[in-house]
Amino acid sequence: MVFSATPFLYGFFPLVFLLYFIWNNRVWRNAVLLAASLAFYAWGEPRLLVLMLLATLEAYLGGLLMERWKEDGRRKKAVFTITAVLLAGNLFVFKYLNFVVNNLNLLAGGRLPQPGIVLPIGISFYTFQILSYVIDLYRGKVSVQRNFFYLLLYVSFFPQLIAGPIVRYQTVEREIRDRRENLEDAAAGLRRFIQGLAKKVILANGTAALVELVYKGDPAVYGTAMYWAAAVAYSLQIYFDFSGYSDMAIGLGRVFGFHFLENFDHPYISASITEFWRRWHISMASWFRDYIYIPLGGSRVSPARWVVNLLIVWSLTGFWHGAEWNYLLWGLYNAAFLLAEKLFLRKALDRLPKLLCWLYAMFFIVISMVVFYFNDFSLMLSALGQMFSFRPTDWLGVAAADLSVLYGLVFLPLGLVCMLPLPRRLRLGESDAPGAAALNNVLHLGLAVVCMAVIVTSKYDPFIYFRF
Repeated sequence: MVFSATPFLYGFFPLVFLLYFIWNNRVWRNAVLLAASLAFYAWGEPRLLVLMLLATLEAYLGGLLMERWKEDGRRKKAVFTITAVLLAGNLFVFKYLNFVVNNLNLLAGGRLPQPGIVLPIGISFYTFQILSYVIDLYRGKVSVQRNFFYLLLYVSFFPQLIAGPIVRYQTVEREIRDRRENLEDAAAGLRRFIQGLAKKVILANGTAALVELVYKGDPAVYGTAMYWAAAVAYSLQIYFDFSGYSDMAIGLGRVFGFHFLENFDHPYISASITEFWRRWHISMASWFRDYIYIPLGGSRVSPARWVVNLLIVWSLTGFWHGAEWNYLLWGLYNAAFLLAEKLFLRKALDRLPKLLCWLYAMFFIVISMVVFYFNDFSLMLSALGQMFSFRPTDWLGVAAADLSVLYGLVFLPLGLVCMLPLPRRLRLGESDAPGAAALNNVLHLGLAVVCMAVIVTSKYDPFIYFRF
């Protein structure tokens, strides 16, 4: 089940909302959220729910044992290591084992049987959340959770379960037990959800249509201009899709009294690749920084070791997105620019006008998104070749092939405008002018109606996160 689907919008969420607020009792409300979250995950494939339950149980038992032996450093470390290895091994088997077997067969000409393992949706997100609890507990940053159902609620909470943000246990540790819901938070949460829904169903899906048409169309028809348009469109699609889901998750969490951290901060205004990664998928970037990069020594090591640390982190970041070689290439591509900016490029960028720095960053980010999109290297190289071959576009052929490409082109300028931060006085929900609150609610209601109309009339709703 996804947030932009009619079963969620017209059935699941209204029912959970009604049941949650029908009784002001903390045990009842947590029970409603837990039952709803388990049902939400089991909607597509009930058997895979067991995997999440077992992973949570591993962390729960490991946490209790670490607490029991907290004065015995050797035993505590042993329990931590076993628990972390089991959780990471679980992620490896279900996400990467097929990939490893396929590549071993290709390299060695072997005939190892294909495991045929189905990728559980959201496994990368909930595994990282569980690991954050285990690691922070070992470091003494959080208290052990003795109530298994509280820990399970943290892991399975449906707003952030399948598409993030990656919520750390310390962010919601107190709110699981003691939170205060109120009308203002619920209204603000609903408004944030509507904004995210609009990003997804209007902007992300609108730009996605253009991406599909060009990349799956005849290269002889779509020339250089259209391939650049598709690359920009995909950059916008993945941003509005991902940040839209984050907005919806943050909004839903706030409705039920949880306050998640922000996950995107207008990344397409960045003037460097380094700045981009401070603004893009913040929860993932900070997870790798705090749990991988810094424990490896971060930048407080020799230059050679620092380069190795960065390459390790970005190789893992790439593969976290999927078990395909293009994700590794994408990770190393970003690592190369981060290294270059740190070592020498940053000084040159500081002397350039901000506009030129922005153009530099966007140019290479758009190219990175093409690398991210194509699992097939031949198709990737073909698309990049089209972008730099300066071939004319057969506009009559484009129109004859599919007029909907013109519909997709409409969303490019709209997406480019919407990726920019608006002045505060123009932002929905942030104006202090008289009557702004009422107008704000009316505008959001109108936006919700538009989203519902788009959802009902369109059957096109791609879900990127099945890869993750």
